[in-house]
Amino acid sequence: MVESINTKVDLVIDATAFTGLTDYGKIMIGNNGFEFFNERDTRKFIQIPWEEVENVIASVMFKGRWIPRYAIETKRSGTFSFASKHPKKVLRAIQVYIDPEHMIHSLSFFDVLKRAFKSIGKKRNK
Repeated sequence: MVESINTKVDLVIDATAFTGLTDYGKIMIGNNGFEFFNERDTRKFIQIPWEEVENVIASVMFKGRWIPRYAIETKRSGTFSFASKHPKKVLRAIQVYIDPEHMIHSLSFFDVLKRAFKSIGKKRNK
């Protein structure tokens, strides 16, 4: 069994980690970091200390009514994507430890399309 990096736990919730294949388990948010533990395989876990977190990126739909997934961007290890039953609770628990300036919205589908058309227009004008 893996030892937790947290000494005080704020939230434990069922979640899914998108690491190539989907892994089902539990997210634990505590005073020292963000942790994901797989339900079936104890060797599959993700532990991210708060000092290592660069940004928390949330995919927000319908003006904040629905958050299908969120990602944690680290300074060295890349980006980890997660989904949970109650993402607003998770993001509120993370906001206690992460500066709100580092919690950002991802681009919406229409923003991505808008950027693509603008870049095509810029390439044609050159």
